[in-house]
Amino acid sequence: MRPSTIPDHSASLVWSTSRYQVDLRVVRVMGIVNVTPDSFFDGGRSSAAVALKHCETLLQQGADLLDIGGESSRPGAESISADQEWQRIEPVLRDALSLGVPLSIDTCKPEVMQRALDLGADIINDIRALGADGAMDVVVNHPQCGVCLMHMSGHPPTMQAAPWHVDIVSEVRDFLAERVLALVERGVDRQRIVLDPGIGFGKRVEDNFALVRGQQALLDLGHPVLAGWSRKSSLGAVTGKPVSDRLCASVAAALAAAQCGARILRVHDVDATVDALRVWSAAGLL
Repeated sequence: MRPSTIPDHSASLVWSTSRYQVDLRVVRVMGIVNVTPDSFFDGGRSSAAVALKHCETLLQQGADLLDIGGESSRPGAESISADQEWQRIEPVLRDALSLGVPLSIDTCKPEVMQRALDLGADIINDIRALGADGAMDVVVNHPQCGVCLMHMSGHPPTMQAAPWHVDIVSEVRDFLAERVLALVERGVDRQRIVLDPGIGFGKRVEDNFALVRGQQALLDLGHPVLAGWSRKSSLGAVTGKPVSDRLCASVAAALAAAQCGARILRVHDVDATVDALRVWSAAGLL
């Protein structure tokens, strides 16, 4: 595990999930496992065997958690049915349960959430913050699963067409505060909840960077922050690099988010991110 001191602005130091109590006194790396043909960076991993091998590789590189998704949420992506999504996820999740780390399922469909939790998943990671009919019920009715609530403006097919925000930090804070309150009022323990500002989801480049600078406003809600900057288009806008050449920018963004208080980094490039965190921690910057 990577040593780290705790910033004064840290929220809860534990993320309570189905099978694990995730210690957030260190910054955790969540490895992305896309079981999709069309994700914006690493689509094409639609074979369960290939996806499971990728899970094992990410763990060898130092991932602390895995986030398995069966539907692309890239800008312009079209939705698929719950059955199709589950057919992609189920064999990977079933085999990955033996890997000994918390498993997150990246879905906004309550049917997929329920099936995944019934099979043994630890966390629901929802880009719609449990906004679909029945989604909140699934989490409320589960005794222990973790949940990540994300802010998104609009919907994936059109969210980047013409995003506009006056005060993005306040907008994201207020939205996530409302979603947290809705869960807590229905009996969900606060230690089960993590917040994601939704970098790139219906936001302009300047909005995304304002959110990392303003991360303290989310931490003030009393919950850990998960940051997902990996390979995002805002990094391309700053560097002029295509998605395939955004490794350095992704690592830099992850470090910036961690230094501003994020405790979980959702990344494609686990190996490089883990190395960077080790150096940052050795330098006393985390």
